[in-house]
Amino acid sequence: MNIKDLYINFFIEKKHKLINSASIIPENDPTSLFNTAGMQPLVPYLMGQVHPLGTRLVNYQKCFRTNDLDEIGDTTHHTFFEMLGNWSLGDYFKKESISWSFEFLTERLNIPISKLAITVFKGNDFVEPDDESANIWMELGIPKNRIAYLSEQDNWWGPAGEFGPCGPDTEIFYWVGKEETPQVFDPEDRRWVEIWNNVFMEYNKQSDGTFIPLAKKNVDTGMGVERITAVLEGVDDNYKTSIWKEVIEAIERISNLPYDEQNSKAMRIIADHIRAVVIIIGDNANVVPSNIDQGYILRRLIRRLIRYAKMLNIDINSDFDIELANIIIDKYKKYYPELEVNKERIISVLTSEKNKFARTIEKGLREFEKIVKSVNSDTLTADLAFKLYDTYGFPIELTVELANEHELKVDIDGYHQKFKEHQEKSRAGSEQKFKGGLSSNSEMDTKYHTATHLLNAALKEVLGDHVHQRGSNITPERMRFDFSHDSKMTPEEVKKTENLVNQYISEKIDVTKTEMTKEEAISLGAEAMFIEKYSDIVTVYSIGEVSKELCGGPHVTNTGELGHFKIIKEEASSAGVRRIKAILE
Repeated sequence: MNIKDLYINFFIEKKHKLINSASIIPENDPTSLFNTAGMQPLVPYLMGQVHPLGTRLVNYQKCFRTNDLDEIGDTTHHTFFEMLGNWSLGDYFKKESISWSFEFLTERLNIPISKLAITVFKGNDFVEPDDESANIWMELGIPKNRIAYLSEQDNWWGPAGEFGPCGPDTEIFYWVGKEETPQVFDPEDRRWVEIWNNVFMEYNKQSDGTFIPLAKKNVDTGMGVERITAVLEGVDDNYKTSIWKEVIEAIERISNLPYDEQNSKAMRIIADHIRAVVIIIGDNANVVPSNIDQGYILRRLIRRLIRYAKMLNIDINSDFDIELANIIIDKYKKYYPELEVNKERIISVLTSEKNKFARTIEKGLREFEKIVKSVNSDTLTADLAFKLYDTYGFPIELTVELANEHELKVDIDGYHQKFKEHQEKSRAGSEQKFKGGLSSNSEMDTKYHTATHLLNAALKEVLGDHVHQRGSNITPERMRFDFSHDSKMTPEEVKKTENLVNQYISEKIDVTKTEMTKEEAISLGAEAMFIEKYSDIVTVYSIGEVSKELCGGPHVTNTGELGHFKIIKEEASSAGVRRIKAILE
């Protein structure tokens, strides 16, 4: 049985409710372009909002990280990955969480106790050592010398900002060394690999720096599918596990080359990137290649996998990418049915983007070789780097990668100066890393979140019922709202939309919250960005007769709290998607 199935079934037995994986694109989270952790979509509920399915939850979540993209190609890193998680929202706490983790690992996965070691929080000037967790582990059979007390740098979570919910965590390690497991646990020994992390949110850090116990304590756990699979299958290369077997074998066959020391890096990059590309395009967020935000990351992944395919002498004008994409779709459609639903779009977008780049990559590579021969220093100039981008579509990262292979540097600062505005847009979120924290849910965040509902309703009124939300990004300073529409809005349409939102605000309409079945919500005409991501029981926020949406919150209680709404800009986001930027004054 698949590790995801084993995990989900186990926690369902423990009275947890399965929640669907959220979109890979975060909803109203300005800290990241993608969901980068299993807990990220659960932010409102960890902050205290009641979840429709109760206090015990379990799921597998699509996650994506770009901060270590340059490390893809080694044996352990991935852009897209899956996280298993179980949560207690003010229900059970340390004893149950630790005991169930231990039971799952030793009884369901049959991991010997002798292979396990534990870390707990050692305490500081404000919080006592986490002896409670250590004692629970020892009662379960973990020897005392296999438990290490570490500092907050290793075993403390949060708060996200200066103050708020936080607490210790306990991490579970597995011995992967070929030697006999040592009697004493040394956390510095890299042969001990972390496989599970249980976070206990039990304190509230105050603005004066003190910590007080939370009245409602939460548990947030996380275990990476790729890592635990490698551990269970006894390999030191994630790409040799059953997760990647079919894809790697297909790349070997297509390239007529073996997965060996010489070719493995390129094969791992192709395998990782094709999986990530299929997941992103297949997500209902409707991301397409572009020069900004998630679309920029998608374009970069596609171009990078094409370049490495060419290095393996794969005919990039063949359907090699489609063959690999079909393997990924078939492997993951059971868990992410949107991949099958959006299969045609995946193939179409991938083919179109590949064809665009394939037309220029060979000329670009030849040009690069000419440039290298003509360079009289150890650095490529900004002009040359920009020419490779502007003429041949080479992202600056690809130019840097090629230059590194020739032991050359690139004048990146100069390149950024030449294309500063573009770079600010395209890279603005990509280098950010979700810090495992909760969004601020500040007063302005809440106001802007509610304003997106009013804007969505106003756009439907002005432009038509074909308008649907395609994404949003909120900060305390402004809101950004993406919606489906094929043409640029006229100045009259923009003004009419703005006026309509302000009319809704001036009417001081109450915002109400109701829980109901998904079917009831749909029958009432409730709007949802990704209807399939919601559980059977959903939360519907209604703003009088103006708006009815499935949403996780947060929201104001009356539209009169919002102030004056002003549209700053209306522009294209991607094919068939427009974007509005607005502020509340």
